[in-house]
Amino acid sequence: MPAEPLHRAAKPQRSTTSQPPSGSGASAIEVRRSTRRRRTVSAYREGDRTVVLIPARMSAAEEQRWVTVMLDKLAAQESKRVLGDAQLTERAERLSAQYFGGRARPLSVRWVTNQNTRWGSCTPAEGSIRLSHRLQGMPEYVVDYVLCHELAHLLVPGHGPDFWRLLESYPRTERARGYLEGVVAAERLPHGPDARGD
Repeated sequence: MPAEPLHRAAKPQRSTTSQPPSGSGASAIEVRRSTRRRRTVSAYREGDRTVVLIPARMSAAEEQRWVTVMLDKLAAQESKRVLGDAQLTERAERLSAQYFGGRARPLSVRWVTNQNTRWGSCTPAEGSIRLSHRLQGMPEYVVDYVLCHELAHLLVPGHGPDFWRLLESYPRTERARGYLEGVVAAERLPHGPDARGD
């Protein structure tokens, strides 16, 4: 049975929520069964949950096997996407050259774990940029947007018209902002069993 790790399917017929296998790193798993889905299995992250989409006809044993397989696939994909601080600095330098003519020159760019309400921050006087660890595993264009946002602050400190004009040079600004707004909205949704809305 082929696996499509990040493909989203038609509306599911039935959902079940279970606890993840120990050591999986996920806090909850939601399995959605669909009568339209014939052969493929897919999965994606939704806030702190992992959603696994499977055919409705699958047995409980097959479901459990595919949940484990898809958790492993997602973890492998996410670990490949996580950049170290050195790669993050190189990426920032490339983005500065591409979108700001190389004028934004950070002295340090690094991941931090103490930013839970902001995606990134910049201290222009020190030339330092910090990105929240919550961005790790998100699409590259989203990480690039946050880097561009912070690079732009090295040139224009506030969020006035000059700042937003400068940031318009990054072509995926609106798409990335929409993605991040969606993440924030999903984090605010209740995830308990009484929150299904049925």
